[in-house]
Amino acid sequence: MRLLLLACLRARTGNATTAARIQNHLHAAGHICVLKDAFMYESQTEIANLISTDKFDGALAIHLYKGGRLLQGSRIPFGIIFGGTDVNEDVKCEEKHRVMGAVLEEARFAVAFTMKMKELAAAEWPDARKKIYVQTQGIKTTPKETFDWYRFLQNADWHRKEPSIHLGIIGPAVDPLFTSEVKEKVKRAPGVHLLQEMPQDDLHAAMKRCFAVVNSSISEGMSAAILEAMDLNIPVLARNIPGNAAIIKHKETGLLFSNPQEFVVLSKSLMNDPIMEKEIVTRAKDYMKKHHSWESERKAYENLVRRLQ
Repeated sequence: MRLLLLACLRARTGNATTAARIQNHLHAAGHICVLKDAFMYESQTEIANLISTDKFDGALAIHLYKGGRLLQGSRIPFGIIFGGTDVNEDVKCEEKHRVMGAVLEEARFAVAFTMKMKELAAAEWPDARKKIYVQTQGIKTTPKETFDWYRFLQNADWHRKEPSIHLGIIGPAVDPLFTSEVKEKVKRAPGVHLLQEMPQDDLHAAMKRCFAVVNSSISEGMSAAILEAMDLNIPVLARNIPGNAAIIKHKETGLLFSNPQEFVVLSKSLMNDPIMEKEIVTRAKDYMKKHHSWESERKAYENLVRRLQ
């Protein structure tokens, strides 16, 4: 099949990484899968013209609203992959809720990364329950062997004269207003460093040299960064929200915090207890092998796409 995959493709974001991984799975199954950035299109008519011109047989969209709304009324069969903010945040907007319900009604199937996400979606659109499948993200980390850690630290302006605890915030500036607020706060916070996004293999190499990976998101579908850290044997400290709690069992496969004070307490306990650290890392790695197999994810999408034929 010739398949269209719509997603928000800002470079080096979770959505872009997930989209590229799914594209790879579908290519391996013998399909042609073309990635298109949902932000480049404003209307269903534009997508209809694209489908007609490029002769697509089926389509997938990541995010029920951002990608899915563009496929509403499409003449080709399509499936949806929930992003996280669609089910967690966009449902609160009446108009978006209506649009997403209509899209889900037309979709052949929908994929939720966790059972919790499926239950949230099914609570909003009960008639769609039977078409929602749970498929966790499959992770394969590839740390760059030649990554220069010391040059990275120098470029990050780490305080080498006082090697204490530092926090590096790495990623693209998706929201300009929020980014400017963060930059101002970082200026007044010694030891906190705001770093630009980097290639995934460099990021994985940097993560391997860190004591822990922190996820402070207030809304998540399923954080690939958390899963990558687990795969790399790095402890995870994450905000206690449904998306994170679905993949982290507190004090078993990671640590969950609810406020800054708790974050500091848990961080210190992790630093001062190497036995706990080793146990958490070992259990997290076992969890990854059991629940986030890259090969299992590939087979799942190969099977789901058959529903578009």
